[in-house]
Amino acid sequence: MLPLVIVLVGGAGYIAFTSFRANFGEPSCRATALGRSVTFTPEQSANAATITAIALKRGLPARAATIANATAIVESKLRNLRFGDRDSLGLFQQRPSQGWGTQAEILDPVHATNAFYDALIKVNGYQSMSITKVAQEVQHSGFPEAYAAHEEQGRILASTLAGHSPGGIGCRLDAATASTPAASIAANLTAQLGVPATVEGDRVRATGRDAQQAWAAGSWAVAHAEADGITAITVGDQTWTRTRGEEGWSWQAATKPIAPTSVTISRH
Repeated sequence: MLPLVIVLVGGAGYIAFTSFRANFGEPSCRATALGRSVTFTPEQSANAATITAIALKRGLPARAATIANATAIVESKLRNLRFGDRDSLGLFQQRPSQGWGTQAEILDPVHATNAFYDALIKVNGYQSMSITKVAQEVQHSGFPEAYAAHEEQGRILASTLAGHSPGGIGCRLDAATASTPAASIAANLTAQLGVPATVEGDRVRATGRDAQQAWAAGSWAVAHAEADGITAITVGDQTWTRTRGEEGWSWQAATKPIAPTSVTISRH
């Protein structure tokens, strides 16, 4: 009888431990590239995905997205803030009084990101310039050295979200409660990344011009999964499935592989 009790107690303890491990901590997203990983909230990751997607759509070099993500980490911690120093607002803490746009425009991450890139590309030689100098030129920062401390984080986010590190981003999320219409998800994906997307029932289908762009679209969808109620994404022969456990940080072999340049996004 005693061995049976031990087995039962041990089994209950194991179940309790695995449940605790799966649900420990807040929902989070992890990006892995260059042999390093960084962890951000779903909100931060979605904003980083938008920043990176717009760089790709505009045909900007990879360093542009690295600089933009690092800048947003310093300025707002990748949050779309409705407050800041004096009249500063948004991801990049841009000021309406300094010509960055109206309050409403600056609080639109797409407008704010495009405004940042508009200023960045006017800096001659920014691709080879130190990030501290670029920050001073674009942001007129009083503490430009702060940007250097976050350059690696910006690079990891840019690499994973641009599709250079396939399957490099995953999120541990609670069960979906939001339910953004599939048509809106498709429209946002196309507007931000420039990838053609169509709606088929509750699914969005997108096609990249190559495998890298397909992975950029899939990574964008993972990063926006929390806000949009996305539950599963397939890129080529890999699938990400929404879950609270640690496996949410990883992609798995797809049970129904699709073309290497194809993406399917399933929603709640």
